[in-house]
Amino acid sequence: MGENTVGEWFSSRRLGLFIHFGLYAIDAWHEQAQMRRRVPRREYEGLASRFNPDKFDAEAIVRKALELGMEYLCITAKHHDGFCLWATKHTDYNVMNTPYKKDIIGQVADACHRHGLAFGIYYSVVDWHHPNYPNEGRHHELPCPGPDDRPDWDKYMSYLEGQVTELCSNYGEVRHFFWDMNVPGFFDPSVNESLRRLQPGMVINDRGFDPGDFGTPEREYDRDAGSRHSKFGRPAEACNSVGMQSWGYRGDEDYYLPQFLIRSIAMFMSKGAHYLLNVGPAPDGTLPKEACQILDQIGSWYVRTMEAYSDTTPCSQLTSNGDVMLTRRGSTLYVHVIPPVKSGSVTLPPLSDMPQEAVLLNTGQALECSSETLPSFWETGKPVLRIRGLPAGLTASGETMVVRLSFANPSVFNQTGISEFVG
Repeated sequence: MGENTVGEWFSSRRLGLFIHFGLYAIDAWHEQAQMRRRVPRREYEGLASRFNPDKFDAEAIVRKALELGMEYLCITAKHHDGFCLWATKHTDYNVMNTPYKKDIIGQVADACHRHGLAFGIYYSVVDWHHPNYPNEGRHHELPCPGPDDRPDWDKYMSYLEGQVTELCSNYGEVRHFFWDMNVPGFFDPSVNESLRRLQPGMVINDRGFDPGDFGTPEREYDRDAGSRHSKFGRPAEACNSVGMQSWGYRGDEDYYLPQFLIRSIAMFMSKGAHYLLNVGPAPDGTLPKEACQILDQIGSWYVRTMEAYSDTTPCSQLTSNGDVMLTRRGSTLYVHVIPPVKSGSVTLPPLSDMPQEAVLLNTGQALECSSETLPSFWETGKPVLRIRGLPAGLTASGETMVVRLSFANPSVFNQTGISEFVG
């Protein structure tokens, strides 16, 4: 992490909104359409003459994020296509030279600052537009330089450093910086060091020119349920989009089910990670109706359960039950019941102490608990904490349930003997 450590704000603010927006929204196919559809550069650049998101409303987006319980926001200042959403002095290929003629990064930054939402910036190292970037056909690159290109890494890095200096100097406090696609694998810690001097409280991810402050697992990263009880070795921020096919706007998108995304958020956060959930605005700047409906369902769940994720510690190792995950704050234990749910009851071997109270955060209702010897664990002869009465409606809906267990003394978490309860 160099001289910087993960900021206190980042430790407590767990859910963020990711926004992928750019010229690619116009054709409504994919944010990497230029490369994946092999669109000639000049033809793709012509989209700038049509870019006019006249309904883009940074205030509305920030208010939406806050309603959903989100506490920070990150927007693509420059994606792989090289088009810039701010009034940069380093290239004409920017939003000020479109029919829209307004600084989108500035609008979002101002709205975030007004409403207390931590502001973050995404910047792609790969650039399909700049003549000095060495496109060599590696992943996320164009097959070869254009006829007028002059590949020169040192000159490109000078351009990049000038741009990120603008971004970290001209838009107030920047709390979060998301590098992407350092395809050449260039290592230079001085780049992040210079950004930290401009923004001392900013956290920086691991996709730039040094390991940064946190890792970035992406999409359906944690497919193995067997790894649920293991913590991340360092701070981490998972990211996924509401759409399965694209991060930018796609007109015919295959959207994830809200229950799937909720489950993903719960699993990552229960392991200690943050979660950056993405949506791509439509060409007019509005958030797609379908995406908003998904966000609303996720936000409804998160607002009800967020106490189990904010300022808590992962502790799934306290139980041998692989169907749940655990987090803890002091003498309070949170049980995250990960779908698909097998039963209306949950056991937490080897925990056996009775809590003072058991509450299902999803609904606020009290649940029954008992400490008893169960047939499934007869060989140990030891009692097991059992939670009963999970509502059938929620178990069937696929919504991740979170139970808050309040104990009199945190010493109950010092129990050992999990191996005795593993078949």
